[in-house]
Amino acid sequence: MRAGVNNTRSASGWLVAAALLLTTPAVSQHTVAASASPSHQKQHVVVSIPDRKLALLENGAVLMVFPIAVGADASPSPTGQFQIVTRLANPTYYHPGIVIPPGLDNPIGTRWLGLNTKGYGIHGTNAPRSIGEATSHGCVRMRNRDIEQLFRMVKLGDKVEIRGERDEQIARIFGGKVVGPATSVAQAEVPQDQPAEAQETTSQLAGNVEIEQ
Repeated sequence: MRAGVNNTRSASGWLVAAALLLTTPAVSQHTVAASASPSHQKQHVVVSIPDRKLALLENGAVLMVFPIAVGADASPSPTGQFQIVTRLANPTYYHPGIVIPPGLDNPIGTRWLGLNTKGYGIHGTNAPRSIGEATSHGCVRMRNRDIEQLFRMVKLGDKVEIRGERDEQIARIFGGKVVGPATSVAQAEVPQDQPAEAQETTSQLAGNVEIEQ
């Protein structure tokens, strides 16, 4: 009697397994295989302050290059190696006495990529004409359409390298000659008639961006 039960269970299990094989879509099998295989692609972001450009690299190859705005002389962008630690879509802008919801008036645009140095990140803008200038409070500023494209391609933990000089590596990525510090290549150009933007030193709060004084 016990053997009969075991045989019945074995037969039932075989039928269930066969049914699953017949009914499982091919797409699901490909999805599982893709998620199980580790990714060997390594990508990182390189920012050239003198070029005022940002490049996304994958395995050393340049995938795309974007124009940016960088910090002014009085509030230069930090240099060094950082990581992306925050990704926010449609962030809310906070400044003492000011709260600006997502929208056309938001000074940090439609996306925020926070770095592991307090108050700095890569973000969009509500002043696209400032792109190409040295006019921010230290953050890397991009056109909204550009930051949205970059946002889709990077992930938490990706490296961000911000460079203040044009060495051989930067020349290979962005073209041009090898020169010295950023100030000898492109002096900060802050239009005198341009109103100062709200300060961009930031910290994350409840999924939004809080602007500190």
